[in-house]
Amino acid sequence: MSSRIEQIGRRQFLRGIGACITLPSMSSMAIDSKGAKRGTTDTGAPLRTAYLYAPNGVIIDKWRPEGFGADFQLNQSMKPLEGFRNDLQIVKGFNQLNGSPGRDGAGDHARANATFLTGARPLRTSGANIRVGISADQLAANFLAKETRLSSLELSCERVRNSGSCDAGYSCAYQYNISWRSANKPMSPESNPRAVFERLYGIGTAEEQAANLEQRRAEKRSILDFVRDSARKMESRLDRTDKDKLDEYLTGIREVEKNIERAEKLGPPPAPGRAAPDSGVPRNYREHIRILFDMMILAFKSDSTRVASFLIGHDGSNRSFKDIGVSSGHHDLSHHGNNQEKMDQVSLIDHFYIEEFAYFLERMNATKDVDGHSLLHNSMIVWGSGLSDGNQHSHKDLPIIVAGHAGGKFQPGRHLDIGDKPLNNLFVRMLDEVGLPKAQFGDSTGSENWV
Repeated sequence: MSSRIEQIGRRQFLRGIGACITLPSMSSMAIDSKGAKRGTTDTGAPLRTAYLYAPNGVIIDKWRPEGFGADFQLNQSMKPLEGFRNDLQIVKGFNQLNGSPGRDGAGDHARANATFLTGARPLRTSGANIRVGISADQLAANFLAKETRLSSLELSCERVRNSGSCDAGYSCAYQYNISWRSANKPMSPESNPRAVFERLYGIGTAEEQAANLEQRRAEKRSILDFVRDSARKMESRLDRTDKDKLDEYLTGIREVEKNIERAEKLGPPPAPGRAAPDSGVPRNYREHIRILFDMMILAFKSDSTRVASFLIGHDGSNRSFKDIGVSSGHHDLSHHGNNQEKMDQVSLIDHFYIEEFAYFLERMNATKDVDGHSLLHNSMIVWGSGLSDGNQHSHKDLPIIVAGHAGGKFQPGRHLDIGDKPLNNLFVRMLDEVGLPKAQFGDSTGSENWV
């Protein structure tokens, strides 16, 4: 089977029929990781940026740590992060005030999603004249577009709706997107793991990718079978350390591929770029979250992209969590009216989402980067929600965690009280680190140098 190794700039690929596997940097291949000026750390390693969104706010009394500075104790909902306390900055005082009602009235869930990364107030409409603003992740993606195969990666556990009315007269596009290419064009996230996989490793048009996928399914082959020859040729040029690194990377791809195959029991997956039927999505929510996290990590590891966003659940989601003993819907419970039983159930959901965040951090920390540090060290990761108190629909004092060290530029291991400041100040600081100075973004008042 014909396959080959290609090098474009600093990046190497294994190519075969219908397959393109971007490889992580390896010392044996003499790729100069310091060649890129944009979006790198001081060591020359790629600087990754991820924005993760959890819905409906939190029960803040059980979420926020006790104590400030380095001497803080994680509270009940955040206990799964205990092993990463030195990799975190937990911040009290960030606001996204363009999500508040103002003269627009109801619709806080739609605004929570729409404003989170844009910092802009969405135009209240359910028609085609949507307008909000370009998001921070897309500013970074546009700046780094020539550095990676994919400028950005957008993921979600929700099937996207970009038309019709969803929340109090706001378009569904506001509620199902956090990433925006422009003021009126959302970067719709992909929820189907197979479609994400084909985007990362397939080549050609959507029709060509669909045909290649069908061939692999019919022949019961892995995508790795189509690059096997070039993988063997590459191995002959690698030292022992890099051989192990290549094997680990390809094994990770195959594990994700097998997990996707297990989720495709109810019928064939969709062609990439088309609406995904439920048959391609894992039935278990935790499994769905983790397989998408795994693919984000593979994309970061191979430097296929340096910018990603993950709408784990859209605000207003009424998903139940029977696996953890919560049978009522999340949104319904978030309007708890200070009922302790309902608040306790929301806290269980908060704990669930933090568990999944801990899973992601663990995998990022265990993955070595080109400079010997971990992916977590060379990353800036924001975990948060566009609401703090779901019962009150508050857009102030948002639950925000900044994980990663930005290649040594951040000072993690702290719980901080910054007073009242725009969340957009944090995004300005992150754009600074990417190499894109941005004096103004949304209602920002400057860069947060304390990070």
